[in-house]
Amino acid sequence: MLATVIHGERDVRVEEVPDPVLSTGGDAIVRVVAACVCGSDLWPYRGVTPTHEPRRIGHEFVGVVEEVGSDVTTIAPGDFVIAPFYDCDMTCVNCKNGVSTSCLNGGWWGSEDRLGGFADGGQGQKVRVPHADGSLVATPEYPSEELIPSLLTLSDVMGTGHHAAVSAGVTEGSTVVVVGDGAVGLCAVLAASRLGASRIIAMSRHEPRQELARAFGATDIVAARGDEGVAAVKELLDGIGADCVLEAVGTKESMDQAIRSARPGGMVGYVGVPNGGPELPVRTLFNNNVGVNGGVAPVRNYVEELLQDVWSGAIEPGRVFDLELPLSEIAEAYAAMDERRAIKTLVRP
Repeated sequence: MLATVIHGERDVRVEEVPDPVLSTGGDAIVRVVAACVCGSDLWPYRGVTPTHEPRRIGHEFVGVVEEVGSDVTTIAPGDFVIAPFYDCDMTCVNCKNGVSTSCLNGGWWGSEDRLGGFADGGQGQKVRVPHADGSLVATPEYPSEELIPSLLTLSDVMGTGHHAAVSAGVTEGSTVVVVGDGAVGLCAVLAASRLGASRIIAMSRHEPRQELARAFGATDIVAARGDEGVAAVKELLDGIGADCVLEAVGTKESMDQAIRSARPGGMVGYVGVPNGGPELPVRTLFNNNVGVNGGVAPVRNYVEELLQDVWSGAIEPGRVFDLELPLSEIAEAYAAMDERRAIKTLVRP
């Protein structure tokens, strides 16, 4: 089959790789219908995270089950399924505690699993899923073509935006600031709106992203950064800041922006993958009673809840995909996001 392999800085290629095979009884083979490029994929693409040897890449996909192992009970061939950006069994204590990203038996796409098999990267034609009953969620029936992009967001960005909102405690009537206008930040706007926030300030400098933020529920846009950005946020919120701030970037500057935009007693929900040395200013947090909560989003724990609203059309997070390319053009899929010509690229194998 064909799959994406990253060789180094700005060097991603489509190569022939071995077809996946069932090996452990609890696994499944999924034919990928749609995958995508994630903002976190850009860290190795840009060379910020070094690539020491060629490896498979990609961690968001939806598709059709082709085969299942003898121990699989909840997933069957022909099912259209959503996979989270990691593998998990949903039976261990961490999964049951709502933190499936810390599954005691799970792992990551594009790497060896703990059972002696290989979990293929998501940017390819097929994926072997080690824990089919845990990781995969089947949709009620085969979805319409228009629904597939939104279902794909449940692999990562919509669930991650939701985790930011939940971690920050967004509820009916909350005032919210979202730091970051990538796909996760935009989905965080949508998540905050879905949870009933009364005012949502999206921090964005890019007009197309500002427009989508407003479509997703943002009531205000702030383009300024640093001290000026914090002042603009507070001016909109009675001079004190937001109840909840959702941080979706992962840099020192974005975390500083988030913390200083929260009101005394407010909460920051952070989901941006840490890069650029973000650190917590404990004295500032202490003096203002600002809390920080979040981390790598356990999106599998949210799929069923969010799937209901996606399936009904109540939310349409798939609008974050503003570019679609075939797998053969994976290099352009990465370049377009790296150069901010696309918010998020959908890839068709």
